[in-house]
Amino acid sequence: MARIAGVNLPKGKRIEVALTYVYGIGRSLSRDILNKIKIDFDTKVEALSSADEQKIRDEISKLTVEGDLKRLYTGNIKRLQEIGTYRGFRHHRRLPARGQRTKTNARTKRGKKMTMGSGKIKALKK
Repeated sequence: MARIAGVNLPKGKRIEVALTYVYGIGRSLSRDILNKIKIDFDTKVEALSSADEQKIRDEISKLTVEGDLKRLYTGNIKRLQEIGTYRGFRHHRRLPARGQRTKTNARTKRGKKMTMGSGKIKALKK
C-alpha cells in the first residue's frame, strides 16, 4: 500500500484516480504530475515500484496539499470574518457566500427543511 502525503492510496485503483484521494489533488493535477514523472495513468497502485512512489512523493512535496491547504483555507475564511466582509459574514452564518438564491434551495448549507406548524400561525392570528 502506497502512503503519499499522509494518505494511504487504495491498492486496486489506477494511480491517476488514487492520487485524487489526497486533499488538494484533482484529476487534472494528478495527470500533470504523472506526465511530468512519466508514469502511465493506467498503472495500478500495487504495481508501482518504490522508486516510482518516491518520485510521486517528491513531486507532491512541492505542492500545498492536505493539512497545509486546509489551514490555508480556514485562515482565509477567518481573515474575511475578522475584517467584516459580506463573504465573511455569510461564512459565519453558514449560508451560501457566492450570491446563490436562498429563499428556496440551499438545502445543503441550511440543513434539513423544517416545516412551520400551521397551529402556531393560527394561534398568533387570534
